[in-house]
Amino acid sequence: MKIKSAKKHCPAGAKSGAKLKSHMRRWEALALKKSLVRLPERRARFVGDSGMEIKRLYTPLDLRENDYLRDLGFPGEPPFTRGAQPTMYRSRFWTMRQYAGFGTAQETNQRYRYLLKHGQTGLSVAFDLPTQIGYDCDHPLAEGEVGKVGVAISTLQDAEDLFRGIPLDKVSTSMTINSTAAILLAMYIAVAEKQGVRTESLEGTIQNDILKEYAARGTYIYPPRESMRVITDIFAFCRKRLPKFNPISISGYHIREAGSSAVQEAAFTIANGIAYVEAALESGMDVDSFASRLSFFFNAHNNFLEETAKFRAARRLWASIMRDRFKTRDPKSAVMRFHVQTAGSTLTAQQPDNNIVRVAFQAMSAVMGGAQSLHTNSRDEALALPTEDSVRIALRTQQLLAHESGIADTIDPLGGSYAVEALTGEIEAGAREYLKKIALMGGAVKAIEAGFMQSEIADSAYRHQREVESGNRVVVGVNRFQSPEPPGRQVLRVSPSVERRQRRKLAVFRRKRNLRRAQAALEGVKNAAGGTDNVVPPILEAVKSGATLGEISDALREIFGEHREI
Repeated sequence: MKIKSAKKHCPAGAKSGAKLKSHMRRWEALALKKSLVRLPERRARFVGDSGMEIKRLYTPLDLRENDYLRDLGFPGEPPFTRGAQPTMYRSRFWTMRQYAGFGTAQETNQRYRYLLKHGQTGLSVAFDLPTQIGYDCDHPLAEGEVGKVGVAISTLQDAEDLFRGIPLDKVSTSMTINSTAAILLAMYIAVAEKQGVRTESLEGTIQNDILKEYAARGTYIYPPRESMRVITDIFAFCRKRLPKFNPISISGYHIREAGSSAVQEAAFTIANGIAYVEAALESGMDVDSFASRLSFFFNAHNNFLEETAKFRAARRLWASIMRDRFKTRDPKSAVMRFHVQTAGSTLTAQQPDNNIVRVAFQAMSAVMGGAQSLHTNSRDEALALPTEDSVRIALRTQQLLAHESGIADTIDPLGGSYAVEALTGEIEAGAREYLKKIALMGGAVKAIEAGFMQSEIADSAYRHQREVESGNRVVVGVNRFQSPEPPGRQVLRVSPSVERRQRRKLAVFRRKRNLRRAQAALEGVKNAAGGTDNVVPPILEAVKSGATLGEISDALREIFGEHREI
């Protein structure tokens, strides 16, 4: 058989690309040019929340570098761009996990029961400021803050009241707690044991993400090195005792609330995630022994396409880092599972009913982006803690998306969109640039200590505020489309009596406990903190022995010291 000489030819893809370019130039010169004469565009340049230019039109030309199997793949398989699980919401909806907590444990327990009755599928605990920074409700620094932004928890009895009548073997619980995460985890375990629930069956998450506290939020207690030690101790403890529990929720939410862009949110969250993995490896753990239990927490803002792309980009970027940098062998170790909360910073006190709509399309971007669980904010949160009516509407928003919108019926429904795929690539590229800068500084801890992340977030927040004040960024009801506000909207108020009742309850608890046993347990906490033993088991013993949250925190303060921002 005679072999013909190969003809020089242009690949089919290049031919089609050249043809498309030619057609696009003709469209721009004829149809578009005529249209712009009659109807000029609303602004000279369109940009997303991250400052990326939004093109007039996206076509296959914007995806020329994409390789489907390399860059998108299939759900449940690397690079996980299209989803963490093979069937996603066709098998089960995301967990509807409404963040709630205020006043006393009994009051918050009633709110949890109300939400579960109306179809919530997971709990999410908001703690008050004293609980977050390790003070009992009778500490002088707690005055005026008890029960205000979350539930007040000082003792194991408070934790028992918080979860009374809620079977912890049937409901997963997320706790937004960081500096005192080990103490609240110990209380949760002790409550479960009193219910007769085996710790091995407990499901849920503690936030336990201290790096973003230094960068964006501020509820830290101990210096970074000591805080990282506690976090890796929690990793090791959960690996042995709570195999179904997520020992950390690496949080971009608060970074975004502080004013970061979408690109910064993804980059700084992943940089912190890298730091936690490195700390666990340095403590002697094998990456595949803990990586599959790492979870993440993101914000859903207003720019629908950019937010959807952000979730997809973050999942793809994390998978590549776990594979290429940390050499994971178990595919589950490279999966980014994440919770999403709609953006509190976008809620307005003016025309608060508009927030219902904002929350709906923010939540839709989270679902389109493949979230594993979701909290939808309530319309009145710019005014006060939400009322029962408001939290019901917020929960119904999720239920409408799940059962009526159809978006959960197919996996990654925006996958393949020229705009979404192009934005996914741009956000990933922007995040990689930030990660390179942070690596050159020595990692996330060094970057935070140098004030790099804080400065970048502050600059982004300043740009955003300037755009709002100048009118270049429209906020409906605030700088455009204002209307007179009706007086006297009903809001939830936390009574000042809450603090007095909590203090009386704590005093009774202290009188009834075995003080000698509690003091001995606190010495055990100090000994572990001053040595190399895991601090979680002695903290659990201290909780069971009647030591309070403030006392355990003070024991750690005595050994670790306190962080002071320079």
